[in-house]
Amino acid sequence: MTISTKSTLSQIPLSIWMLGFVSLLMDISSEMIHSLLPLFMVTTLGASAFTVGMIEGLAESTALMIKVFSGVLSDYLGKRKGLALFGYALSAFTKPLFAIAPSLGIVLTARLLDRIGKGVRGTPRDAMVADIAPVHLRGAAFGLRQALDTVGAFLGPLLAVALMLLWANDFRAIFWVSVIPGLMAVVLLFFGVHEPKNPEPVKRSNPISKQNLKRLGPTYWWVVAIGAVFTLARFSEAFLVLRAQQGGIPMALVPLVMVAMNLIYALSAYPFGKLSDRMSHTKLLALGLVVLIAADLVLATNDHWLVVIIGVALWGIHLGVTQGLLARMVADSAPADLRGTAYGFFNLMSGIALLIASGVAGLLWDQFGPAFTFYAGAGFCAITLVGLVWQPGDAR
Repeated sequence: MTISTKSTLSQIPLSIWMLGFVSLLMDISSEMIHSLLPLFMVTTLGASAFTVGMIEGLAESTALMIKVFSGVLSDYLGKRKGLALFGYALSAFTKPLFAIAPSLGIVLTARLLDRIGKGVRGTPRDAMVADIAPVHLRGAAFGLRQALDTVGAFLGPLLAVALMLLWANDFRAIFWVSVIPGLMAVVLLFFGVHEPKNPEPVKRSNPISKQNLKRLGPTYWWVVAIGAVFTLARFSEAFLVLRAQQGGIPMALVPLVMVAMNLIYALSAYPFGKLSDRMSHTKLLALGLVVLIAADLVLATNDHWLVVIIGVALWGIHLGVTQGLLARMVADSAPADLRGTAYGFFNLMSGIALLIASGVAGLLWDQFGPAFTFYAGAGFCAITLVGLVWQPGDAR
């Protein structure tokens, strides 16, 4: 019997809803900054596209690499909320550094500290979703959390646009305002989320011991490999902002491209997450790759604002298809007591891939132009599609 959307949502535990709203608030805070940061670095601090790519790549890859340590620690302690709370608090208290940054060095420091906070919180949070959600609703739960997260990701740039117009492109004032929703996220997590208690004490062992790592089987490592190659194809979204600027969109309105992308991402994340509870995961992932190839080819065509919006919209759909799905595939392929470690290694490999991808994308942009950058992304997507053919027999 098919469960209606309404009844499915009503069955999702309250703590998952709260985790979603925590993500929403922090994403408003972060995206108010991130949607403007490439422009701030290029126009105010004089950065090149390569420098923007390296700063973004270092920041995002640092977040992903840190997740391996927070994941292992959350498994060893058997507690996840405390680590998540520390990570959200670190990101919230780092936001003022962007407002006072006089140089690219301070921007890089702020970006790294902010992303360390993201790395610390991300794995325990995802593991909490997997711990709390009923198995038959796991895809819907990840989709819901991702959808709420992404609502914040389009409200943040929208608020940034409004304030840019109101305050005559005053980047620093907007960065100060971003502190408020970040602090609200920390308060909501502290009071609103309750992680499940273990019914009986469990003897904890080193999650990265040889014996435990053997329990992460071929299906899990296949998911890790697919996720890493996928990340090579999906370089920093800062390049979407720079592509929009090339099309002659007024600076104050450039963040609207991120609003468009994240609005579509938010609308598609839950339906595709729910679909993953019933559909072959590899087929759904292949669909996401095809959509990303289409997005790259459209963005490579030219920089007219309408073409950029179409490409960015396709980019948002591919995120809606794939991000919750990959999180679910990790949860499904790892033992429950090693989920934090599993997310950690998955994100470590993705972080290394993202650092490489963002650096290469910046070099290609500076040396050969934006079109070549997006064509290269489409090529990596094609490689990932081939990788889906070779999969362990128990992968869906």
